[in-house]
Amino acid sequence: MRWRRSPFTSGSDEGRQGRRLITLREPVAVVAVIAPWNFPLAMIARKLAPALAAGCTVVAKPAEDTPLTALALFALAEEAGFSPGVLNIVPASREATSAISRAWLDDERVHKISFTGSTAVGRLLAAALKRLSLELGGDAPFWSSRTPTSMPPSPA
Repeated sequence: MRWRRSPFTSGSDEGRQGRRLITLREPVAVVAVIAPWNFPLAMIARKLAPALAAGCTVVAKPAEDTPLTALALFALAEEAGFSPGVLNIVPASREATSAISRAWLDDERVHKISFTGSTAVGRLLAAALKRLSLELGGDAPFWSSRTPTSMPPSPA
């Protein structure tokens, strides 16, 4: 265990003597990943890495415009020795994306969803009782939920 200083506090450790901050990294079960078309390898990789590091299995839906990059990454993972079922990929058309997303939202085995894309879709995902990591809009606003909750209201 290590004490980690918060970037939001002053440099003083006064009042912290005898206290410990503990970080637990526990798998949350299945993580569903929905990635955008831009930077397809980077987007998939930065979503897979934390889930795998925590011990989660992943089911990913790459963008319909750039599925080959994700398919190649998953083939490399298989070649590297990843166990079957740890990484799963569901390439699909734009028309099928809604049905896939709905299936993940309704499936009790999927405990977390990571999505990069539009704010409108992010709001729909936020209505589900799942943990979320969302990167929404064109200027990279980020919202993450540890427990199921509703999204903050849109600025007026």
